[in-house]
Amino acid sequence: MGDLRSEYRALRPQLQQAGYRVVTMDVRGHGETSARWSDYSARAVGRDVLALIEHLGAGPAVILGNSFAAGSALWAAHDAPAQVRGVVLLGPIVRDGLPSWFAKTAIALGFGGPWRVAFWTAYWNSLFPSRKPADHAQAKAALVANLREPGRMEALRTMVGLSKADTEALVARSRVPALVVMGTRDPDFADAAAEARWLGQGAGQRAAGRRRRGSLPASGDARASSTGRAQLSCTPR
Repeated sequence: MGDLRSEYRALRPQLQQAGYRVVTMDVRGHGETSARWSDYSARAVGRDVLALIEHLGAGPAVILGNSFAAGSALWAAHDAPAQVRGVVLLGPIVRDGLPSWFAKTAIALGFGGPWRVAFWTAYWNSLFPSRKPADHAQAKAALVANLREPGRMEALRTMVGLSKADTEALVARSRVPALVVMGTRDPDFADAAAEARWLGQGAGQRAAGRRRRGSLPASGDARASSTGRAQLSCTPR
């Protein structure tokens, strides 16, 4: 959430060169999707992924999801296991944290005024703690333009406030082959390595860490992860 499918621009060509068919999609409320929906949940986004896979005749696919969209990958595998070969969970936010009073206040104030696009893009910018891609300024401009469209920030604010309790409960029941990739400097986690271990223990998933990277590492190194809080699926050609 809060990003565009173009964030997979560094990873996509490398997967294609490796022989995969790669399809990216915007999370509902973002990019080229409609801004207003009755349901912005991870499960709803997972259903969107499945609908796209069915429409393209691309199943079974490996689904990559970053941050919020990692939960959508798990839900897609749960709801249609025959269509999902495996999932890659990139910096996955799949359970509710315990935000401090400061964080709660910052979110309320940040989304509460005409500065809200600037507030979000400042946070987005912080997700590149080591280095920024060469086209970072262009990517930021595209994101800002999209978030300024009517209804976009309302959709994002709704997603930010959603409980992930249902997705957390799903983790222990998940049996889809999965790879967890965490950036050790991801600001979304107090201890990214511990979060990866929790996921691994919960569903028998394999975890991989990348040092000195934030939440969006592949903008600079596409071998590590995907770059976006959008969704990506790929199938062997």
